[in-house]
Order: sequence, then C-alpha cells, then structure tokens
Amino acid sequence: MTRRWLFADQLGPHFGFGQDGVLLVESRAALGRRRYHRQKLHLVLSALRHRAAELGDAATYLRTDGYAAALAELGEPVRVYEPTSRSAMTFVERLAARGLVESIDPTPGFSLPRNEFEEWTNGRRRLRMEDFYRFQRERLHLLLEPDGSPVGGKWSFDADNREPPPKGAETLDVPAPYRPRESDIDAEVREDLDRWEHDGVLQTVGRDGPRLFPVTRREALAALDRFVTTRLGAFGPHEDAMLRGDWAMAHSLLSVPMNLGLLDPVEVADRAVQAHADGDAPLASVEGFVRQVVGWREYVWQLYWHFGPTYRRRNSMSAHAALPSWFDDLDADEVEAACLHDVLGGVRDRGWVHHIPRLMVLGGWAAERGYDPDALTEWFQTRFVDGYDWVMPANVVGMSQHADGGAMATKPYASGGAYIDRMSDYCGGCRYDPKVRVGEDACPFTAGYWAYLDRNADRLEGNHRMARPLQQRHRLRDLADAVAQEHDRGDAAP
Repeated sequence: MTRRWLFADQLGPHFGFGQDGVLLVESRAALGRRRYHRQKLHLVLSALRHRAAELGDAATYLRTDGYAAALAELGEPVRVYEPTSRSAMTFVERLAARGLVESIDPTPGFSLPRNEFEEWTNGRRRLRMEDFYRFQRERLHLLLEPDGSPVGGKWSFDADNREPPPKGAETLDVPAPYRPRESDIDAEVREDLDRWEHDGVLQTVGRDGPRLFPVTRREALAALDRFVTTRLGAFGPHEDAMLRGDWAMAHSLLSVPMNLGLLDPVEVADRAVQAHADGDAPLASVEGFVRQVVGWREYVWQLYWHFGPTYRRRNSMSAHAALPSWFDDLDADEVEAACLHDVLGGVRDRGWVHHIPRLMVLGGWAAERGYDPDALTEWFQTRFVDGYDWVMPANVVGMSQHADGGAMATKPYASGGAYIDRMSDYCGGCRYDPKVRVGEDACPFTAGYWAYLDRNADRLEGNHRMARPLQQRHRLRDLADAVAQEHDRGDAAP
C-alpha cells in the first residue's frame, strides 16, 4: 500500500491511510502565503502536530519550506484524497503527471461525491438550497417517517427559529460550550509562531489567545457530545439572535473541527437526529442544525466546484471599494457603532462569530459600503478560524454581497438598523439611533441601507423581492441627505 498524504483538513479517522501509514506536512511557505488570523494558524498547526503524535510511527511528519520539498524528501509516490481548494487540486494533479501522486481519491469529508451533485444539477433551472437540502435528507434518511415524508410534516422549521433574544437577558441561560485544555503541543506552536513572526517568516492579524476549539478527534467528540446533550435544545429558537455578552449563544462551535476533518458530517447529523428520537431535543432545533450540517455546509462545498474558478470575481453590483485599514486590521477600538464594534472585536479576539454577525453585520456593512467582493472573500477566509478556500466564495459573493447576480440567493441580505435592533441588544447602548437616517445620531446601517438601495436601484430593478423597498425610498424626504451623508463618510470607521 502506498503512503497516504493527508492535508491539514483531513485529520479524522474517516480519512483512512492503509498499512504504510500517512504523510503529514507542515509547510512554512503555506503558512506565510497569506495574512492569517493568529489563532487560525495555531489551530492548524496544533491539529497537525497532535495527529502526528497520536499516530506515532504510523506517521511521517515533515517540516519543510514547501510541499514539493516534502515529497522530494520522502522520495516515494503518495496517494491523496481530493483537496478542498482548486490551487491544491491543480498542484496534486501536476504531481500526478510527474508520477509523484499515485491516485487522487474522492474525499470522505463530505457526504455527497461531486459527480453526484453534478448529476443532481442536470436539468435544473435553479440551484436553490432548499431543493438540495431536501435531496440530502432523502438520500441520507434523516428526519424521515417510514413513508418518506418529513418528520413533523415540514422540511424546514426555519420560521420557528428566528426569535429575538429574550428581553432583558445578557446571555442565554444555557451551559457553556466545550472548552479544550491546551497541551504542551499548543505551547510549542505558540513559541514557533512567536519566533516566525519575529523573524518575518509570516505575518498574522488578530490576537493570540487560549485555544477555544478542538484539534483532536477526542476533543471534537467531546464538543459534539456537550452540544447535543446540553445546548442543542436551545439552539433553534435563538439561532439568529445576538447578545453582546454572549458570543457563543447556543451555537455548536463545531465548524472548526468539522473543517479540520475531525468529524464526519453524517455522524454529526445522526447524533442530533438521535437526540430528537430519544426525546432529548425539540424538532425545530434539530432540523435547523441538520440543515446547517448536511444542507448549507455541503451546498457551499458543491457550489465552490460547480460555479468554477471565476465565481469569486463576480461583481454584479459593481462594488470596487477597498477594505479600509481599520476593517482589514480588525481594529474594533476605532468603531463606535455598538454592533460593528462588538462583532469586529469578536473576530479580532477569537477569529469567530456566528452566522448572523457574519451575514447581517459584517456582510451588511460591506455591501452598504460597496467593498470589493473578491477582497472581502479573502478577508473572511483569512480572518476566520473556520475559513477555507471552499467555504467563503458562496457565503460572501453569493449570500452576503449578492455579487453573483442572484445565482444563489433571490435577494440581497442588506438591511437597516431595525433588523439589528430587533435581533440583538446592541442598539440600546449605542450612540447611534437605528430609527434616524440623517444627522450625528444617524445609524450608519440605517442610512447605509437606503444609500445602498439608491446606488443599486438600476441593478435591482427587475428583482420582485426588492420592488417594495425600492419604491419606499422615493417616499423618504431625506433620501438625498442620507445618500450624501454616507458618501461623505467614505471609509471612516462609524
């Protein structure tokens, strides 16, 4: 059996390796190629080194300047699972042409092979998530009655999972998420990153901090167990809510171990479904979580390959503004707007915030300011600890910025301050008023929303879901003043 080369996001037991063991490579060139969040690099290195320690003699662990140098040092061909990025796929295909890679096998990190997704797309005029999710539920037999109908009579309980945070609450009344203990390996990683930064080998952004996410299979299973047994029940109702004093809310925080390949997505979904079958979690919460794991996550993975390499450069809204330095550098202290200050600070301090701060605060702000979607995709990919090449294009270009012309979503997700006011506790203590469009107290999200609609009116004119707000803007007596005000704001922090 040829040795299996496993990448840093292929570290779970479902990535098999055979009798000749595995090759694990730590490439300093790959670490320094982009300006990553400090904690993201820590997680990747810690996961790689922990896996090597677990495997012992079964693993060949090479620390080199690059992957090609590692294969040259190994001196024998390897087998690989298909990588999760086009650049890595192109690289291993070149190695295969040179006889250095013996085979490129389908990844076990996702439930649906790419060729089967392409078969599913045949003859479809639209590739909507709800259609794919139902297909996934049926083929994986998740939350189905014996006759094939959905448990509870509906495929989605999303409408039940949009409650604002409890009034007056500073946190959700749920047990804390699983917190791993750092090891000597983590200390070694921290020392190496400090030295490499000092020597100019790499440059990071964001703060260092205690490791918050699993990097081993044992830790990942413990995190899954804690979520399912103590937090899943509360997940659904408030999954779209935000509280400044509760960064995790009732979210699973499993995106990091899943994207490191430590958990099989089907085993994660099965565990949640079993909790409902045992009467330990309500259907709406379980269905919402299953939709995230085998619906949205796999949909985004498939679209990355389906839409092709030019997708992330789509820019149907003609947004070309550069990311300002305070945003790019995660300088939350420059920001007075309570929501953006807290969310950007969360990215700085943890490299993670949940999906609503990503979509409605960071994404909404970027859309309203007209940030370049390709640059924004790169920012999300490198600043988030669960960000990878395949994760962010559809999430940012399609969902967040509506830059793909509607290939993914039927309307832009930009909104005014009223949404943030309803779904969070930010606005009560903010110097800006979400009901005010013009003046010193004008909410930059509220004013920015109307400026965004006015700027993109011609591009959105044919979208029936945007017809009402586009008409409403004509009824605003202060529209011109709001547009001028937001233009004058430029790239200044709000």
